[in-house]
Amino acid sequence: MSRRSEVAALIESVCAERELEWESTGEASYAVTLPGTHKLKTICNLIVGEHALRIEAFVMRQPDERREELWSWLLQRNARMYGVAFSIDTVGDVYLTGRVNLAGLDDDELDRLLGAVLTYADESFDSMLEIGFGTAIRREWEWRVKRGESTANLAAFAHLFEPSTSTRSAAGGSDPS
Repeated sequence: MSRRSEVAALIESVCAERELEWESTGEASYAVTLPGTHKLKTICNLIVGEHALRIEAFVMRQPDERREELWSWLLQRNARMYGVAFSIDTVGDVYLTGRVNLAGLDDDELDRLLGAVLTYADESFDSMLEIGFGTAIRREWEWRVKRGESTANLAAFAHLFEPSTSTRSAAGGSDPS
């Protein structure tokens, strides 16, 4: 059995043991669903090559604003990360990507890599949205408050709003008291 085949079998075994949802996307290629709390799920693609395992996970579409600030934030995070790093594609969408040698890959290392992808995608998600989509988040919050709609799924961004001013600004008036 080739090392490539061994790693493909290892991926299937680790996913089954950890009860991770996964599917084969080609010969020695897998899409693994990692459940999160901030980013509800991250699909991690594992592509087994002749000498290395390539890891790719979409994190967020290109930001609407403050792109350079987001890129700087991502680069600073990269310096402290294990196994994968943030990267962008030609349109600016954000990914976690990595490449590891097949020779050193075992079930513990694969678990660490999947854990790293999950941790970095999930723990960074709200901050990334705040930097890249702050205006849209504020607009959505104000629209919901004005109409009496729930802001529950925007709770991670509540710190962006002062309750007394967000209601007034959404209504377009000032506090009469």
